[in-house]
Amino acid sequence: MSVSFEMYGHIAVLTIDNPPVNALSHHVRQGLVKAIERVNKDAAIKGAVIIGAGRIFIGGADIKEFGKPPLAPHLPDVINTIEACRVPILAAINGAALGGGLEVALGCRYRVGAKTAKTGLPEVNLGLIPGAGGTQRLPRLIGALKAAAMITTGKPLDAEKALSAGILDAVFEQDLLEESITFFNVKLKSGEIRPALSTITTLPFADPKGFEALTKKTKARARGQLSPIKALEAVEAAHLPFAQGLKRERKIFMDCMASDQRSGLIHSFFAQRQVGKIPGLKTSKIREIKTVTILGAGTMGVGIAMAFLDGGYAVQLFDINRDAQDKALARIYNTYKGSVTKGRITAPQMRKRLDNLSAIFDMQAASNSELIIEAATENMEIKKSIFRELDALAKPSCILASNTSYLDINILAKVTKRPSDVIGMHFFSPANIMKLLEVVRTDSVSDEVLGTVMQVGKSIGKVCVVAGVCDGFIGNRVLKSYRKQADFMIEDGAMPQDVDRAMRDFGLAMGPFQVSDLAGIDIGWHTRRREDATRPKNERYVDIADKLYDLGRLGQKTGAGYYSYKDGNRTPVDDPIVEKLILDASKRKQITRRTFTDTEIQNRILFAMINEGAKILEEGIALRALDIDMVFIHGYGFPAYRGGPMFYGDQIGVKTVYDGILEFAKTDPKSWKPAKLLRTLAKTNGRFSDP
Repeated sequence: MSVSFEMYGHIAVLTIDNPPVNALSHHVRQGLVKAIERVNKDAAIKGAVIIGAGRIFIGGADIKEFGKPPLAPHLPDVINTIEACRVPILAAINGAALGGGLEVALGCRYRVGAKTAKTGLPEVNLGLIPGAGGTQRLPRLIGALKAAAMITTGKPLDAEKALSAGILDAVFEQDLLEESITFFNVKLKSGEIRPALSTITTLPFADPKGFEALTKKTKARARGQLSPIKALEAVEAAHLPFAQGLKRERKIFMDCMASDQRSGLIHSFFAQRQVGKIPGLKTSKIREIKTVTILGAGTMGVGIAMAFLDGGYAVQLFDINRDAQDKALARIYNTYKGSVTKGRITAPQMRKRLDNLSAIFDMQAASNSELIIEAATENMEIKKSIFRELDALAKPSCILASNTSYLDINILAKVTKRPSDVIGMHFFSPANIMKLLEVVRTDSVSDEVLGTVMQVGKSIGKVCVVAGVCDGFIGNRVLKSYRKQADFMIEDGAMPQDVDRAMRDFGLAMGPFQVSDLAGIDIGWHTRRREDATRPKNERYVDIADKLYDLGRLGQKTGAGYYSYKDGNRTPVDDPIVEKLILDASKRKQITRRTFTDTEIQNRILFAMINEGAKILEEGIALRALDIDMVFIHGYGFPAYRGGPMFYGDQIGVKTVYDGILEFAKTDPKSWKPAKLLRTLAKTNGRFSDP
């Protein structure tokens, strides 16, 4: 039974029991309506409590019903039924009350919570707005400004913050149901029952300037995403009479439902859950990982160490340079100290993480580890030497991983006597913050090791994507392809700020030249020098970045790269020195510069990404199109509401991409060679997402 009915004196207790998250499935909605009808018929009942079984109140909509025709009773009608009940109803929030779960609670006269209560309206993350009265009731409860801040970000509030905001009337630490009934009985005996939120007709917009500031902030943060802006419109409608506000909310909700952005976010939502399920992986055993050793105490090594410390692992940090190791330990301490100051973690959490960190001064000390991650410089000979040494010292069950961004991990596996235990773990910088982890599957790695690393990555909060071995794996290989097009465009007539603006307008967090300045122009320089020996002599090569390197303009860290950065400020400023350098490069090659529209810039970048992604799928480097999408959403700032590059290609039509590439190839046939898969799908009207 999805909703049970019990009596506690004159109080009816309605318990939602729909594991695992008490989602608002069709049978739950039916159960709630039937329970309220029963309450309405029994004159002895003075009030009712809605509570969730287990550790969750209501986790939101049932994802299994996404994309299916909705069945009556619809959630808005269920909540209206709760609110119109003959007796007052109290929501006892025993855990997460998210989305429709919070909307159900808002239909009740009172809301109390356990210490574990969490309340939020995260619909914007799926390209929607709350569609069951949330944008109308929440402003009437806590004010328009606070409600808009919650709804436009989708961020939940814990119990104490919800109490402070006015969402909860009380927070209880012991028996939630018992204390809720006691609290409710006091309210019932007082005879002064709080009115339903729908009956509040005067909604004070007490801070118009604050709302204007929030609107500006929301638009900047949305970067083209529709749902946060639409959520603001819905909250603004809360000053209307309730019925009119609900009608406006429904109209906005349906507009969002019909948008491509909603489709992209739904794809992203399900792809993130699917990406860790590896087709054909056969393993029933996962190795236990307790101690992780990081070899290399540079920026990446520090980030990887912190990612594992945050995940509760014992971490050993080694660097051949003692000074670098000392600086790394200080950086970890200072980062955690700053997090405590900002309230992101508590002092006890900081102490626990630091207690799990130790420096080792001899690689032999790594022999107690179950996982060793090499994060040394990108030099194959150095890495081969390290892996030979690790092979000799590590215990038989230890997994040996490399954090290389480009190099062939099959070669590293072959220098050991345990090739089945060697794997790639390509973190993205800063590794303690970025969610993506490319798990690079060598030719010889065992399913047991692959499954273990996927599980370990998940345990430290990473979105793990399996990639095959090739130069750059998935992410950096695609990055290289579209970065070439960006370089060609600035040599042919655009400026870095033109390309970056167009891609930000598309929704990327940063344009490609801003990314170069952030990562460091020296990183690309070293990669290109590695490629010099094998680069075809007739391949077009743009040396503008090399000229910047020669000038010592390495990006943000030196205060100048493609842009200038004033007094440590990370805001890029257009620089006439760079403009002259680009114009000189065009002149030197006798290129007649031309203008590029934003649409052409976007298409050249995006079509290059999609085409390279198609080649990666052909070669089996990525298992599925969704794997490429997850790499770019979680590692490269691709907007989730676009669904990822391959999903975007499906949305606009693979034939559109193919025809666009053929058009570009008329003037540059060497750079624009369509993938076989792209050609096939274009001719058959297929999709990358097809099985």
